[in-house]
Amino acid sequence: MTTTSTTAPAVRPYQQYVYAYPHKTAYRPLRREDASLRDLWASEPKDALSLYFHIPFCEVRCGFCNLFTRIGAPDGLSTAYLDALERQATAVREALGEGARFANAAFGGGTPTFLDAGELERLCDLAERGLGADLTAIPLSVEASPATATADRLAVLAERGTTRLSLGVQSFVDAEARKAVRPQRRADVEAALARVRDADIPVLNIDLIYGIDGQTEASWTHSLDAALSWRPEELYLYPLYVRPLTGLGRHRDQLAGEAAWDEQRLRLYRHGRDHLRAHGYEQVSMRMFRRADAPATGGEDYACQTDGMVGLGCGARSYTSALHYSFDYAVDMHRIRAIIDEYTARSTDDFRHADFGWEMDADETRRRHLLQSLLQAEGMGIAEYRTRFGIEPGQDFAAELDRFREQGWLEDSTGPEVLRLSAEGLAYSDALGPELFSIAVRERMAAYGPR
Repeated sequence: MTTTSTTAPAVRPYQQYVYAYPHKTAYRPLRREDASLRDLWASEPKDALSLYFHIPFCEVRCGFCNLFTRIGAPDGLSTAYLDALERQATAVREALGEGARFANAAFGGGTPTFLDAGELERLCDLAERGLGADLTAIPLSVEASPATATADRLAVLAERGTTRLSLGVQSFVDAEARKAVRPQRRADVEAALARVRDADIPVLNIDLIYGIDGQTEASWTHSLDAALSWRPEELYLYPLYVRPLTGLGRHRDQLAGEAAWDEQRLRLYRHGRDHLRAHGYEQVSMRMFRRADAPATGGEDYACQTDGMVGLGCGARSYTSALHYSFDYAVDMHRIRAIIDEYTARSTDDFRHADFGWEMDADETRRRHLLQSLLQAEGMGIAEYRTRFGIEPGQDFAAELDRFREQGWLEDSTGPEVLRLSAEGLAYSDALGPELFSIAVRERMAAYGPR
């Protein structure tokens, strides 16, 4: 790991990427009689729901990946999975009732474009005919990999209303891609990007990773400039994490010390942030950058702390105001395969209840709102918090906010009605976020262990 300094930061900046709270490792089995989907959704607002389909297949598992995904879908498994999705869609639509309306949709994974063109047509049909979502009238985001972003698949997605396509590139340097156990050639990546642009999908997002073994500021700039040459509407810059049960995790002892690696990632993050800003991109969060002149697709106002998420597929989450729920979660490949097999064997009736979840009491709801609002560059409006919860955030989270101020993570110039992270606070988002976890969530996550 290349570095020029041996001074460790006072706080480790890379502790955990917080993209949802609480994480599924905090979920536990629910009693079937207490988890009827019809009962869970009975009193929920259903006029602006979010729809998410999870496709758990990839052509290869990257060395850093700890997502719920398996390599390949042999012996008709993708067809069996879509059959199960159809049965789940039947049960979910019954639970939601006729008044349900969707405001946005996303296909994630895994790699949704692992499905062939005909299977993607069927997936869109499940969203529209099975659940009543008009994909051509709402924002639709789809994740893809360079190898699966083929012209026929992209044509289907464009025709069915996709407004945003996210391509997982990670690095334009072939040697770095191999180090991250993501075998790909830059020429193939560039060809995929050309096909995406030819498909005329309004928003292209490119994912890049920093902190790869041997990555330098020069090679990082090379990847950034290669991405910028396509003028993507969005760019996500992810720090590399090496987690248990992943390909890189098996060789973790070969990497340099944590302090040196932290310094390398912080240095590359700051360089990437400044480089994108200089090229006309606005920082939305620690990871997300959006081109200032990018066209609006209608999904920009979606608030990640809002409830009403309807997830289908064995790795999808659903959020009501009182319960977050999903199916079982794993990282180990053998366990993932078993969960997928169990999912594909379910009957329609088996989908009429939630299996694993976390009950959201008032404290957890406030934590989630603060955490996911504060991690956005625009910060959190205090009046909105006060209106929603009837209390000041400074009363709820005095100790945590005091620590953030002591670390220099909060801006002092935003006035009394906005809580906003400083530039340094955004850089330390992956340290700040976990500090807002409740004790109960911490204990559940610690007890889960890798599996």
